[in-house]
Amino acid sequence: MIDEYRRKYAYAEDYGTSQFKFGPVAEKPYVVENRGVITSELESRLLLELFGVSKPVIVGEEVSRYLPAVDSLGRSLIYPMHDGIVERGNERAWLVIREITRYGFERSLRDLQKPRDFDGFYVTAALSAIAPKYMYEKLFDIHAELDKEGRYVKAVTIIPQPLAVAIAEKTTECIVVESGHGNTQITPIVVYPVRDAITVLNRGGAEADAMAAEILRDLGYEDRAREEKFVRLFKESVGLIPRDLNTAIEKAKREPERFRAVFKVPRTTIEIDMGANSWMRFLIGEIVFNPTHEIFESYYKRGMPRPRDTVVGGQKLPGTMPLGEAISYSINKTSFEAQQQIRVVILSGGNFAWKVPPGLEDVAVNSAEKVALQLRARGLDYAVKLVSDPLYSVWKGGIVYSLAVPDSVEWSWDRMEGWYKRGVHY
Repeated sequence: MIDEYRRKYAYAEDYGTSQFKFGPVAEKPYVVENRGVITSELESRLLLELFGVSKPVIVGEEVSRYLPAVDSLGRSLIYPMHDGIVERGNERAWLVIREITRYGFERSLRDLQKPRDFDGFYVTAALSAIAPKYMYEKLFDIHAELDKEGRYVKAVTIIPQPLAVAIAEKTTECIVVESGHGNTQITPIVVYPVRDAITVLNRGGAEADAMAAEILRDLGYEDRAREEKFVRLFKESVGLIPRDLNTAIEKAKREPERFRAVFKVPRTTIEIDMGANSWMRFLIGEIVFNPTHEIFESYYKRGMPRPRDTVVGGQKLPGTMPLGEAISYSINKTSFEAQQQIRVVILSGGNFAWKVPPGLEDVAVNSAEKVALQLRARGLDYAVKLVSDPLYSVWKGGIVYSLAVPDSVEWSWDRMEGWYKRGVHY
């Protein structure tokens, strides 16, 4: 039986490389970019002082207001995570994580109008499946410190992002593929993640963004290709996943009007008509699933970053490994008994939120269809399912976990589960 207090104040945090999603029980979380501005390092510090800006770190929606004051090298604009990891000794990055965590509590409580019975949230934080132990320790310390300042946290726990997805989907035997901006985590789950089989590709939405930027340059929009948000909007508007890249390019070149993409930015005069180059829109989706295709070699040679390799158990996995092959690799790392139990692959994360425009079904597919095609090509017959809300599945699983874990279960470093509690641990 879940007590009424927990129903009201269960809270979840999804620390993604690109976005931080947070909030108490609701239909959807709050979402802000996972970044911050160190005000002491801004070029225009004098103006900030004149206008009474005293915060050491700016996070949340306010960041965009201060971007013009960021130095040309962007040193004061901090993205704390790289491929889901914060470096142990990077104090500036941890300062941003601390402030964005505080921002989440303050924003949530402001909208809740801080009820009289509030005495701290039950917080479930979700981290990358390969997050090292020191990240757990540091995040616990941050929550404990913030609780002393504002009594925000009654108890906190931390779980891997793929486990949160499995919890949200109410599936205890599956392979979760969680793909966000920074990386793609492939995690077999049999009640709990099979840690020895976790496979991570240093590839995610950032690679699709990089491909979109190269296409903008090819179309003559060099200046726009430098604007991260513009590139992301362009990618999301025109990008497509091909059923088969060679066939898609051939058809798009033969029928340019059917595949024509025109990108218009609301409330601006900007319009980009891809015209006869609309076949390029398939490259944006393909690079997520199969960066080994020969067409990408020319882009790598001219400077587009090649996805970095990953070292797993002493073995180096190419960053360009096709996603189907990486899933197969992960499956082979599990026991034969686990393989007999797992029959479904669950896809989650914003990097899988691709749609198929009406009339292009013969050449374009969604993420689940693409992965199923790649697995079948390797002789693997798994059901592949895209979660109903790929952007928020991790956060939803965190909320369920906050509601479900009994208050009596205290944090265990051996099991890596339970509540890190006020009055017990801090």
